[in-house]
Amino acid sequence: MGKPRFVRLAMLLTTVVMLAGCASVGERSSAAEDAARLFLQAVADGDGPAACGALAPETEARIDAPCAESILDEALPAPSATADARVYGQRALVKFDADTVFLAVFPDGWRVVAAGCTPRGERPYDCAVQGG
Repeated sequence: MGKPRFVRLAMLLTTVVMLAGCASVGERSSAAEDAARLFLQAVADGDGPAACGALAPETEARIDAPCAESILDEALPAPSATADARVYGQRALVKFDADTVFLAVFPDGWRVVAAGCTPRGERPYDCAVQGG
């Protein structure tokens, strides 16, 4: 008798998790935009430690050491007032007027995996800062 109740509970929890994920798409887009905006603003403000703290671990590892100094050498524009954020599962793309930022979600939130990206037609974006 205990098994059917466990199965119903598992199905209910799965449904709740699925509905919560669907309902939070707008919130996830806003959170991705906020993370991209904070990163670009940190670079614009000369706050290298904050900028490096917003990077995905693999991306930070590809920045010349010390990251907090090297990241400021990148020609990254300040974030524009408007942005278009799109979430694709665990990844996000945030387009500002003069920059495109790619992000991935980690246990502690959205992290920048590539920035300073410009489109190249049918080819992949060209990014000044990127992970592996």
